[in-house]
Amino acid sequence: MIPLEKIGDCKWRIPKSGKMRVDGLIYASEKLLRDLAQDPALEQVANVAQLPGIVKHSIAMPDIHWGYGFPIGGVAAFRPEDGVVSPGGVGYDINCGVRLLRSDIALDQARQKAKDLVVALFRNIPTGVGSHRKDLKLAVPEMKKMAREGALWAVSRGFGSRQEIEHIEEGGVISGADPDQVSEKAYERGRSQLGTLGSGNHFVEVGFAEEIFDEEAAAGLGIRKDFVTVIVHTGSRGFGYQICDDYLRVMDAAVRKYGIELPDRQLACAPLDSPEGKKYLSAMACGANFAFNNRQLITHWVRESFENVFRTGPSQHGLRTVYDVCHNIAKIEKHPLDGKEVPLCVHRKGATRAFPPGHPAVPESYRSLGQPILVPGDMGRCSYVLVGTQNAYQETFGTACHGAGRVMSRHQAKKAARGRSIVRELEAEGIHIMADGYDTIAEEMPDAYKNVSDVVEVVHRAGIGRKVARLKPLCVIKG
Repeated sequence: MIPLEKIGDCKWRIPKSGKMRVDGLIYASEKLLRDLAQDPALEQVANVAQLPGIVKHSIAMPDIHWGYGFPIGGVAAFRPEDGVVSPGGVGYDINCGVRLLRSDIALDQARQKAKDLVVALFRNIPTGVGSHRKDLKLAVPEMKKMAREGALWAVSRGFGSRQEIEHIEEGGVISGADPDQVSEKAYERGRSQLGTLGSGNHFVEVGFAEEIFDEEAAAGLGIRKDFVTVIVHTGSRGFGYQICDDYLRVMDAAVRKYGIELPDRQLACAPLDSPEGKKYLSAMACGANFAFNNRQLITHWVRESFENVFRTGPSQHGLRTVYDVCHNIAKIEKHPLDGKEVPLCVHRKGATRAFPPGHPAVPESYRSLGQPILVPGDMGRCSYVLVGTQNAYQETFGTACHGAGRVMSRHQAKKAARGRSIVRELEAEGIHIMADGYDTIAEEMPDAYKNVSDVVEVVHRAGIGRKVARLKPLCVIKG
């Protein structure tokens, strides 16, 4: 059992012990902690606290659950001079993330077209394991250009506008990308997967703003009650997966080379200032930039689908990117530490950046509000929009939760779904769904996840995010 001490409303501490270099810091309600009783994720929080150069805390968000090495919902920051970078702290799906679009389409109008819209989206956006586009297979030199340029690559080819770039984290490009640090196998896997949704929990969800909590912030983001929104959730596909797989082998060797002691070999890492650490960050940036382009292209095909179904143009549907955030990333950022701002390598795995009002990395149009935080739920309940806070910047390296968090494994979910029709259950709630196969729907049924409202309430009460709006789904396509 991992010892926990309550240190505040929705805040718990794992006291430093043994080889832990810092405390663990858990954001959770007592209800959410009960979900963790049989989950080894808290042990992973304590394991991360043993890594060299970690500062302040090993942090877990309220959607925490077991992951590879780091827990999903885990956050940790490391000093550049003696800290490490770990692929397990980023994850296999590099820059898996979320984009939110707002629109000028009213709920009543959307309900009439929801069935047609889900069919159009499913037809236009390839989904499922190994999904690819027949009309977009890039040569390796073009792949390298895309990996270096980020979302500007897609925009410069007519997939969106330059103004949209301003509303993507880091302007749609992670700096330091070096395409030569990516393997041929990764390029081969990714060549035909740009503009595809993939499998698992990835989705495109059309919904509407069911409730507004902060009128000023919602207006600033362009979100209106009872108007349509769209969430795009996907990442770097096989390209990012292969980069992670390649560098885990590199890190295994680096652990031995640099004499790094680990409680779990899945935490394989290398010093940030080592050749291995620098190469991984350069390759990871390529994977992240692929993911930005992936969401950019899917956004284009979302707009096309709306235009076909509603027989309207951009000036009428008003589909505009509110924001696009990374969920799986490691970045060098400046943060307050011991009374001054210093560079740190912040790992966010299944966690969302949540910078406060006034921060220069927040788009100018949102700077008075704070950075948008996009928290998708399951396909049957709801999702949330929040904004970042100064408290998050001080406590969590400017980070909040990224979703609901699983409470069932995929196998458990499929077993629990036997004898039920999840499709009909969702239709009874007014939600239309299409997926690559029924197994995907069973694995991703709402019961497989924590209630995202419980997760978001912890974030709001703890002051590391401020609720702006709740979004209700109308139709969903799944991988």
